[in-house]
Amino acid sequence: MKKSLLGLSVAAALMSSPSFAEVRINGFASIVGGQTLDDDDTLYGYENDFDMKQESKFALQVSADLQERLSATAQIIARGENDFDAEFEWAYLTYELSDNSQLSAGKMRIPFYRYSDFLDVGYAYRWVRPPQSVYNLTFSTYEGLSYLYNSNIGDWESSLQLMYGAVDDDIAAVTDSDRVEIKDAVGFNWTLSRDWFTARAAYIISEVSIDLSNSDQINNLLAGIESYGFSAQAQDLAIEEDDSYFAAIGFGVDYDNFLFDAEYTEWEIEDSFLAKQRQYYASVGYRIDDWTVHFTYENNDDENDSSELNTIPAQIQTPNGPINVSTNPSDPNAPLLRDATNFVLLSQRAESNTYTIGARYNFHPSAAFKIDVSRFDDDITNTEVELVSMGVDLVF
Repeated sequence: MKKSLLGLSVAAALMSSPSFAEVRINGFASIVGGQTLDDDDTLYGYENDFDMKQESKFALQVSADLQERLSATAQIIARGENDFDAEFEWAYLTYELSDNSQLSAGKMRIPFYRYSDFLDVGYAYRWVRPPQSVYNLTFSTYEGLSYLYNSNIGDWESSLQLMYGAVDDDIAAVTDSDRVEIKDAVGFNWTLSRDWFTARAAYIISEVSIDLSNSDQINNLLAGIESYGFSAQAQDLAIEEDDSYFAAIGFGVDYDNFLFDAEYTEWEIEDSFLAKQRQYYASVGYRIDDWTVHFTYENNDDENDSSELNTIPAQIQTPNGPINVSTNPSDPNAPLLRDATNFVLLSQRAESNTYTIGARYNFHPSAAFKIDVSRFDDDITNTEVELVSMGVDLVF
């Protein structure tokens, strides 16, 4: 990945003379291993052979106070799944408008989830990984602006973040790597907290385009639909400058030694073949000295609306009589385009439940050992996968 001009500017600022900037260097790391319990099973990138590379990571975060309310932050992270190639995860400038508000510009974390700001810092949460039914988007950063305002509303502490920006990157969307452009992403993240209770809501809208050239199945389907002149139906399946939204609500309880967290999210790209996604999790935990034991339930439900089916006619009228709208006009026995389209839409259906029990042991002031045992139940295929994960998270 090429370094952006902003990233280079931030890096230059961070390497300035100490007489101009107070530089702070922090870091975090996760050494994680896991494997599924049955042959041929895969889950979260793990197979039946023990793997310590998939989710391991090392990162450095460098912050510089440039004085006069201006600061610069950069985070460089090396992930095991990317052969530990180091990349700029964050690179942004922040200006304090007042004691309660600040404006940031650059490459930052999108505030999708409650743990978005700490998504890679495993030490910040009790699981080996955040619940994947909810934390399932394959990108987490954007380039743009962020405005943060902290205040008190009665006895409540309020933190309101407004964001605007874009994403242009190769990510796993339809295939393992597709060019995705997200434009005019605008939204908010609002957190309220009081004593032991925290509540959060987020809503983000954007315009999304996904290059489908890596998917022969979708490309051939769209070309076939277009060849019969059904341009509107093809546009309803393609992902070209389509409106999208992401919504989330959640809350957390940290009362004495009792912990409870829950989040619900929805995500949809309208007028596309991708299904609307709904997912949630609920997690309980209990602290016993340096130990935390927990149980988490997750649910995922993806489905296209039934009104999207059968939009392609089975036949059209021609001067020579009706003909089938077929995937292969020269073959009278070829499947209908309507059936092929329905198959693609129905293939987006997903329904699953995940159960995780685990424990965390804070064996050091800056390090924790974790172990999770998860069972993933696919309600569509009636299959289940069991995964054991363990690791050490540390901050420094």
